[in-house]
Amino acid sequence: MFSPLFIYVAFFSLFASIPVFLCLLFAAQVGFIAADQAFFLNMLPQRLFAGIDTFTLLALPFFLLAGEIMGKGGITERLAKLANLLVGRMRGGLAQVNTVVSVLFASLTGSAIASTSAVGSMLIPTMTKEGYPKEFSTALTAAGSVIGPIIPPSIIMVIYAFIMNVSVGALFMAGIIPGILFCIVIMAINAYFAKKYAFPKRETTVSRSEIVSTVSQAILPLITPVIIVGGILSGTFSPTEAGAIAVLYSLILCLFVTKTLKLKDLPDLFIKSGITTATVLLVIGSALVFSWILTLSGLPLQLNQFILGISDNPYVLLILFNIVLLIAGMFLDAGAALLILGPTLIPPLVQAGADPIHIAIIACINLSIGVITPPFGVVLFVASSMSDIPVGRIIKAVMPYLIGQLILLGFITYIPEISLFLPRLMGFMN
Repeated sequence: MFSPLFIYVAFFSLFASIPVFLCLLFAAQVGFIAADQAFFLNMLPQRLFAGIDTFTLLALPFFLLAGEIMGKGGITERLAKLANLLVGRMRGGLAQVNTVVSVLFASLTGSAIASTSAVGSMLIPTMTKEGYPKEFSTALTAAGSVIGPIIPPSIIMVIYAFIMNVSVGALFMAGIIPGILFCIVIMAINAYFAKKYAFPKRETTVSRSEIVSTVSQAILPLITPVIIVGGILSGTFSPTEAGAIAVLYSLILCLFVTKTLKLKDLPDLFIKSGITTATVLLVIGSALVFSWILTLSGLPLQLNQFILGISDNPYVLLILFNIVLLIAGMFLDAGAALLILGPTLIPPLVQAGADPIHIAIIACINLSIGVITPPFGVVLFVASSMSDIPVGRIIKAVMPYLIGQLILLGFITYIPEISLFLPRLMGFMN
């Protein structure tokens, strides 16, 4: 008989700021020992390795490496110039540029932390120099990073597809419209603040030659998501192969076309992406070990019955689903949260009539918003370390964006067609 002691150990370890993978592995060990099932301990390494020994997850290091190559190759600056050309003349133009760059960079990397680091390192100093409050610039960058895991290619969506055995292509399609809506909401809030505080706008006009130069420099990087999504949808290659193609394309682009990357830069990029990949996979493996002991303990079945005992109304269940995942996103890595909570929370929703693709988008959005949700959202701390602004001031500045995103989440939750229109149009659904 398993005692819930291992659950308490996991929570207390997280609150003690112990690395997530250590929390999960230690909690699993405590659970087996407390249940007098110590022989299971010999199987932990095998379970951990088996959890990440899958072809689908091979897409993760490829997408991460492609993002590193694009970032080092100066692609962010090219995207910023394009965004400035598109929205720079608006009041508060640099704030809108920040948001548009976040969207464009999201379509290349699909990572909230990568977006915050790349966009923030370039635009926070520029916005501060132009007279924008530093806490506003930092909060905006953090809020824009939420778009990263929603717009394809998304690392979270690859993990979800691995857990729930659904089509990656369908998930990628389902994330496009919600991602665009998140961009619109953030830009609308930017416009409000720009008018209220009379933020500056670009007064200079851009010559035709500058327009041609800016567009030509940005067009090749923007082909990357077209290749990835188009290749998957057409059946030319799998999501994993799409990641490899993205790496090859980004290498050719940065080494031989833009020539912003040198061969001597590659070892550092490989090491950096390798460390990031190892970190992500270690969290995934340990989360699967923790999920294993959860299954053996029978707690998911009990929780499933408890949830359905509260209500079998999908609208009520979706509210509970949102609350739990939003809280989980503050504390857990998105992949770990999906691996631990997904097999428990998602089946009751499907049983109540919710669509698995729709649930996936809700889950990804919740976990994405969780990274900027006070007081423990990880991106808040990343942004704070980049700008030297205390987290408390960033939290105050990010609240309007957080409220707007939560309202939009409500619409996406209860209007499934926002997520399902494109997958249905592309033939992934009946």
